[in-house]
Amino acid sequence: MRRILQRFPRCSCCGFAMCSNFVSEGTDSGKQVLQNNTCPTMAPVRLHIQDRYVVLDNGILQVTLSKPGGIVTGIRYNGIDNLLEFRNKETNRGYWDLNWSPPGGKGMFDVIEGTNFRVIVEKEEQVELSFSRLWNSSLEGKYIPLNIDKRFIMLRGSSGFYSYAIYEHLQEWPAFSLDQTRFTFKLRKEMFRYMAIADNRQRHMPLPEDRMTGKGQPLAYPEAVLLVNATDPELQGEVDDKYQYSCESKDLRVHGWICYAPPVGFWVITPSYEFRSGGPMKQELSSHVFLSGHYAGKYMVTNFGPNEPWKKVFGPVFIYLNSAVNGDDPRWLWEDAKIKTMDEIQSWPYSFPASEDFQKSEQRGSVCGRLLVLDRYVSKDCIPANSAYVGLAPPGDVGSWQTECKDYQFWTKSDEEGYFSIPHVRTGNYNLYAWVPGFIGDFRHDAVVTITSGCNIELGDLVYEPPRDGPTLWEIGIPDRSAAEFYIPDPHPMYLNKLYVNHPERFRQYGLWSRYAELYPDEDLIYTIGVSDYRKDWLFAHVVRETGDTRQGTTWQIKFKLDKLDQSGNYKLRVAIASATLAELQVRVNDPNTNRPLFTTGLIGRDNAIARHGSHGLYWLYHVNIPATKLLEGENTIFLKQPRCQSPFQGFMYDYIRLEGPPSS
Repeated sequence: MRRILQRFPRCSCCGFAMCSNFVSEGTDSGKQVLQNNTCPTMAPVRLHIQDRYVVLDNGILQVTLSKPGGIVTGIRYNGIDNLLEFRNKETNRGYWDLNWSPPGGKGMFDVIEGTNFRVIVEKEEQVELSFSRLWNSSLEGKYIPLNIDKRFIMLRGSSGFYSYAIYEHLQEWPAFSLDQTRFTFKLRKEMFRYMAIADNRQRHMPLPEDRMTGKGQPLAYPEAVLLVNATDPELQGEVDDKYQYSCESKDLRVHGWICYAPPVGFWVITPSYEFRSGGPMKQELSSHVFLSGHYAGKYMVTNFGPNEPWKKVFGPVFIYLNSAVNGDDPRWLWEDAKIKTMDEIQSWPYSFPASEDFQKSEQRGSVCGRLLVLDRYVSKDCIPANSAYVGLAPPGDVGSWQTECKDYQFWTKSDEEGYFSIPHVRTGNYNLYAWVPGFIGDFRHDAVVTITSGCNIELGDLVYEPPRDGPTLWEIGIPDRSAAEFYIPDPHPMYLNKLYVNHPERFRQYGLWSRYAELYPDEDLIYTIGVSDYRKDWLFAHVVRETGDTRQGTTWQIKFKLDKLDQSGNYKLRVAIASATLAELQVRVNDPNTNRPLFTTGLIGRDNAIARHGSHGLYWLYHVNIPATKLLEGENTIFLKQPRCQSPFQGFMYDYIRLEGPPSS
């Protein structure tokens, strides 16, 4: 019997080891390991309805919700009366919330409290509850014009519970903007001190009071605090900033917190990101956020018109609880949570939610095909789109999926031969979109893909022809929609987060924008083709020069030699941008002082990825024609100027830059 079996408690009724993921290779005193925390002799799910509360109880945990509000006020598990912060008001423990605004009005924060309570399913195997809030015209300006139905589900033998919500806007209702919505928990602060979001991103965290005056020193924006008098001496002198723990949506399937005494884990498992906004690369806070403008800004605000019907199901997500035996390493709970996550992913779409708005497996369809790339300057023949991101999203322009935030998206990655399969797609009309690492630009299949229940659509071979005019003369970086491959400096020693020392995501450190003036004290960055190395000599962020109270725009130079100038046509500069924040890119060739640049993007971007420790935000791609008359045989210089400097966080992150010669015959 594997040692790991001893890390998890046993069912009191039958002795099954309550580990959701590890199956015995034999027997342990004649007792097998329990799979999926499900035991046929476990207690049934019981519902206790009181005047102001309802309690879900399956013998493993008890969940208390306010009635009719549907706020999670208590979670009892493993001998702990309440995993949630009982010192908080009941409305500040476990709740759905949103940020919204009426047209031209101020933003409002709303902890969603139901006004109607219903029992949807009550069986020994399952209980599902509804806490809904219906909108009418008397509520205009006070509450978001949505009908909201919050659902909570508990299953027999399950070490956790599920929640989802249905938002609906009727056609005749007024316009509004939805900025953010999420499902939030406030855990016992003295117990849950260890956070885990990835194998290499987990650590002990400071207490909330460590951020307060006298213990924390505010930095450049409210989220960032220097711990100057931390409760835990090990955290003294570190920076605490929630944005240092952001993740891409595709990787944000499980995250949570561990209590060491007793060893208990609290995990939020998101088995599908079909209901999240912005596609797989969208960066989001390490929490159960379904819609937000993080790393995108106003481009991700969901605006609804006065005659726009809309309905969407957010979730279900699974709140998973696990525990270990005292004396064992509590961090094993993370390993258990990861495998439980795989179980949940394989079970998607769930069969048990009662709402007809959540489509089950048999109601959905699938799409498969093969994506090829044709770039005649790479190969005369089509080559497989290896590891391409391929997805279905609502019909729109090329690349529109990255700012789409009203409906559903379904993504996968192609294999080495370019084959892809997208299962479990909700019925509706979609475009098929893709982008291929190693190639610039976006693919969109022009034909609308209509998904019907039970369909299996085979699209065959699809060919993506990325932007290309002529042969590559030189290139900087890797076209992967990230600036992570470029040079990332060490942070100032005063502003360290020890987690990211010698870490693959060292760009998560605070204050890297301020290092520019130290790295380039006398002149701006100069990169020489054939001599410089983008991994060492190209800074990951084109930022403002800040010296004391003075800020200046900066101009980077790319120096290169043309042995022979081809006068037959235009040269082409491709500039792929991984992030932009209230910035402007001006391109000049061989003369930095011309009044009018050869090209300008104008003011673009609100990603805020520089301040929020990202390596990318939204993707932008520009194509700059350079007449041969602008170039010289011999030495040339391209000047990339970013003049906007009202804030230290303005600037760009480049993904990839390429100069092409005139088309060859």
